Amino acid sequence: QVQLVESGGGLVQAGGSLGLSCKTSARTFSAYDMGWFRQAPGKEREFVAAVSRRSGRTSYADSVKGRFTTSRDNAENTVYLLMNSLKPEDTAVYYCAASYTGNWSPLLINYWGKGILVTVSS
Repeated sequence: QVQLVESGGGLVQAGGSLGLSCKTSARTFSAYDMGWFRQAPGKEREFVAAVSRRSGRTSYADSVKGRFTTSRDNAENTVYLLMNSLKPEDTAVYYCAASYTGNWSPLLINYWGKGILVTVSS
């Protein structure tokens, strides 16, 4: 059974920084592109960032570009999301995701983490 385990969420003031981690098995990590989604209360789950397994190429939603950075550590089977200049509208449950195809439509994600709450206070 594939497990994606997120850690690092919490409460931060606007303008601050927070880092998330997502760890999985070596088998999963090497076979899938890894990414992040978020879901705010009353809103649909949306793509945030992703990093490919082969080239390490990253992609970002326009709303976080320039503020968030995702990376993967192949030795630790872990993907990271560093969030800077946080805004209250970044408040959401953040989900780690694994995609075999690199297609980041939520309906095509192969595996999801359970999610972790990030709250940005104004």
